[in-house]
This record gives sequence, structure tokens and C-alpha cells, in this order.
Amino acid sequence: MRIAYSVETVRAAERDLMARLPQGALMQRAAAGLAAACAGLLGRVYGARVALLIGSGDNGGDALYAGARLARRGAGVTAVLLAPDRAHAGGLRALRAAGGRAVPADDSSTEAVLAQADLVLDGIVGIGGKGGLRPDAERLTRAVRGTLVAVDLPSGVDADTGEVRGPAVRADATVTFGTYKPGLLIDPAHEHAGALRLIDIGLAPHLPPVPDAEALQHGDIAALLPRPDAESDKYRRGVVGVVAGSARYPGAAVLAVAGALRGGAGAVRYVGPAADAVITRFPETLVHSGPPHKAGRVQAWVVGPGLGDDAAARQSLADVLASDVPVLVDADGLRLLPPGDLRSRNAATILTPHAGEAAALLGVPREEVEQTRLASVRALAERYGATVLLKGSTTLVCSGSGSGPVRVNPTGTGWLATAGSGDVLSGLTGSLLATGLSPHDAASAGAYLHGLAARHATAPTGAPIAAYDVATALPEVWRNVLLG
Repeated sequence: MRIAYSVETVRAAERDLMARLPQGALMQRAAAGLAAACAGLLGRVYGARVALLIGSGDNGGDALYAGARLARRGAGVTAVLLAPDRAHAGGLRALRAAGGRAVPADDSSTEAVLAQADLVLDGIVGIGGKGGLRPDAERLTRAVRGTLVAVDLPSGVDADTGEVRGPAVRADATVTFGTYKPGLLIDPAHEHAGALRLIDIGLAPHLPPVPDAEALQHGDIAALLPRPDAESDKYRRGVVGVVAGSARYPGAAVLAVAGALRGGAGAVRYVGPAADAVITRFPETLVHSGPPHKAGRVQAWVVGPGLGDDAAARQSLADVLASDVPVLVDADGLRLLPPGDLRSRNAATILTPHAGEAAALLGVPREEVEQTRLASVRALAERYGATVLLKGSTTLVCSGSGSGPVRVNPTGTGWLATAGSGDVLSGLTGSLLATGLSPHDAASAGAYLHGLAARHATAPTGAPIAAYDVATALPEVWRNVLLG
């Protein structure tokens, strides 16, 4: 699992650790790890050309000390100083002592130095930086042609939120120290980070047990997935009810059921007007004309995909929300949600909006949700008292309290932006919910498997996929996760 902490928490942990170490030891640990990572990217250090973009403060110090280590191994290292009078003095001395050189940013040679470098270190702004790059820094980053490596965090992005409020470095790789920062995992900042490498500097014992954000990996998901035992039957494994589809959108019901059948529940009950389409494709489905409360016992409901907005749709949603089992609400169900929060329900609720639906629920422009994904998912969870799965380039899951770590889904592909893929995700997640997973775990595992299935379906050629391709790939990726 990748875990991430806020800047304030990281700073406190660093202070605690530095109080136990000789002066400067922590920076030397970071610089050593950074230099080793750069050496790996270069392949051959001797004779390589390395440039350092250096701002003021410790971030620039890390880069300067790393540059000194590379210079001692035979690299030609030049530091470009954006604030010559405020550059880290110790790091600058070490670089020069190792044979490196430094030039001010306004020197006539700087753009040529950056363009000719095999590798450039971004040591402009550290994790405490706010807002975009200043014009002179942005101009210099545009001159880079070689591999661009961010030190701790790409300059210009927000470490705590993942927001990008102006020009920012787009790194090929980011070498971060001690722990991940939320902005490295969450778009749009995540897109600027490139490949991530974490350097252990001994910070972990000084960090609190609960992070601000976390990204699950194969082993974490494998531990969550349901496994039937010898005494299991279809009812003990859980039954998921699906209320979806309409005369206009029967396919939504088919796709939601396709996801539900592959999510681990023992049976799927379908309620709605698309029963003929569902039973033709999936004869194992239990179908009922409705209303939902008369369809039979379920352990969780999925409601909303392709439901429409007529009186029957509204009644079906109200019926499902009145039940005493967990409910996942998606698509049309989100548009029909009654005003107020959902805390009065006797069981948990999951909401699965994309950015446009989230914007409508929050009453803000879509662009605001896309730029402030972390704040938006927390605001939705707090407003509605529900677990929220905010779909997008990085899907986020926040528990119903709006507190605790937000889970960042690391899987997926741009080809998931296709009609019906969200219906598959809803069915899959609802099925996991019916097996007994908590809303937080069901949403996290559903998003993870859904993203992996999309990758599997589009491999190896990277060709376009349809939503049903994602559903059919789910059994294979489920096996792959269990096998590790």
C-alpha cells in the first residue's frame, strides 16, 4: 500500500527525526537516495551532463548535494540558480568542491545548459510551495530536453491536494523522501509527477498511524476479496439487487448485471423494465417486475444506471433507499436523490458520481471538481453522510464521515471513458458490497478491479474497448490479483 501524508504532518515528523540526528544528516540521506536514483536513470554517470534547477531553501539543497555526489562520479554538473543570494550555502559549497559549477538563471548560457543536459533536477520549490511557477522558472523548464526529475514534488503543484493552479513542472520521474504526499497520487498533479520513487530516510516511525491518503496494491485487494468456503451456498455468499435500465436504456441494466455477476455475490436479482434483455444475455439472473421491496431478500442494492427520471424511477429509488441494506446509487439515481443527507438510513450508502454529477450535487462548476478532486470527494462524503466513489482520471474513495484516509485508485486507462463502463463498475461494486465488504472496501476493490479489467481488455495493442469488454475481463484480473 502506498500511503501519503500532508505537508504539516511530514514537517512535524522531520523535526522529530532531525532532533535525534546530527545536523544535516537527514538532508544527506535524501541527497544520497536522490543521487542513486539519478544514476539509475542515467545508466552511465561518468561523462553525463547534469543540470540542476535550484530555488531557495532545502529542496534546492537536496538537489545541490545530490549534484555533488554525481559530480564526484564524473558527471559534468551545472547548477542554475534562480535566487543566487538565497541558494542553500552548504549544498552550493559541496557542489563546487566536487567540481561542479553554478550560474545565475539570467546568464546567457542557461538555456543551452538545460537543453544539452542528459538529466535535469527540478529543485525549484519544495513541498511547501503554493501556486504555479514564476515566469522565469517556467521559461527555464521549457528549455529542458533530457530526463526531468522532480525533487520530492514537481514544482508548481500542491503537495496536499493535487491541485495545479498555474504553470508546473511535468517530470519524467519524481523522487520523493520519507513518504508519499497526496498530490503525488491525485490528479491533476499526479499527471505531472511521472514515475514515482520513494526514498526511505527513516521517517516512518515518526509518522502517525492513519495517513491522509492511501493507494491499495494487489496484495491489499487480494486480502479483501471474498472467498467461498465448503459450506457456502448462493444465499450465504450474498445476493445483490440491481434496479436499472428503462425502455430507453435497457443496455444499462445488462451492463450493471454483467458487473454484478462477476463481483463475488452468489446471485443477482434484477428489478426493472429491461428483464427480457437481461435474461436473454444472462439466464442465471433472478428477475422481477417490481417494486424492489417485493423482489426478494438482498444483501445490497444497486440503483440508478439508465433508470430514467419518470415517476416509476423516482418510486424505485425511494423504495430502495427505504430498505435496511447497503445501497449504491449511480447515474440517474444521483440526479433523483432527495434533498438532504442520507444519514437517516438504517444502512450505509455509496454514491458513485463522475465529475459532472459531483458538480451538480455540490452546486459548483464541473471544472472546480476536476481541479479540486480531493476537497470535492471529502465535501460530498460529509454533505451526504455517504461513502463517495468519485470517478475520473484518478478515482477517489472517501468514507461516509468525510474523514480518515481517502483511497486513491492506481489502476485504469483513458479507454474507460466509454459509454456504459460506469454501469459495470456499479454492478461490480454492489456485488462486493453484498458479499459483506464495508462500503469503503467495496468501493476501493471495485474501482481497482474495474481499472485492471480495462487495462487487460485493451492490452497488448492499446486498442479501444467497449464497456462489455471490461465486464468479460473481470474474472481474469480477479485471478491475477489473487495470484499476486
